[in-house]
Amino acid sequence: MTRLSVNLNKVALIRNARGGNLPDLVQFAQDCEAFGADGITVHPRPDERHVRYADIPQLKEVVKTEFNIEGYPNDRFVEMVLSIKPDQVTLVPDPPGVLTSDSGWDTITNAQRLKDLCLQFREAGIRVSIFLNPIERMVEGAKKVGTDRIELYTGQYAKQYPSDKEKAILDHIAAANLASQLNVGVNAGHDLNLNNLKYYAQKIPGLLEVSIGQALISDALYFGIQNTIQLYKYLLIH
Repeated sequence: MTRLSVNLNKVALIRNARGGNLPDLVQFAQDCEAFGADGITVHPRPDERHVRYADIPQLKEVVKTEFNIEGYPNDRFVEMVLSIKPDQVTLVPDPPGVLTSDSGWDTITNAQRLKDLCLQFREAGIRVSIFLNPIERMVEGAKKVGTDRIELYTGQYAKQYPSDKEKAILDHIAAANLASQLNVGVNAGHDLNLNNLKYYAQKIPGLLEVSIGQALISDALYFGIQNTIQLYKYLLIH
């Protein structure tokens, strides 16, 4: 069964808007797990506009499912991940100041850098996932640098889904099939929602995990976080 990891960035953004601790990010993470989330994802950015680096140790203490830290691997990020030792680190090629993660790694151009990072994290007992566009040669490159998993960027899939869902998912199926042949696990994330998630999960072979934040937190404004998590879980099971 595909696991649901809840990304807490937008929860932290609401908290940061007023400078206090409402909503309480740590309590929210615990509640998400109690309501059925299979994991918690955070993406601390250099400007800390969402999750802050100071939040990470507190979350590590309470998360009982799977803790996934994603982000751009600058020196501060790498040092923090090696110190915290989450279950999974997801490497994202975000340059500083970017609004959101909208493209995957070029695993060929960045091969040596990614290889060094994978070795460093795996030696520390941390599973590594590399954020990728659904391009087969990039999947091959990810295998060569030694990653455990890839996370397929689903932003373009979500954008094209309403007009042509069959075409939108073709590259993702091909990338996932190749990853399976290469013994690389497959995660996915970005703009997955209640409308497009079920189709994606049904069509992608061996999909291990989806990380969802923006849409899930937005839906929670209408349905409540407990009901929303159950709605997303239902789509992954049925």
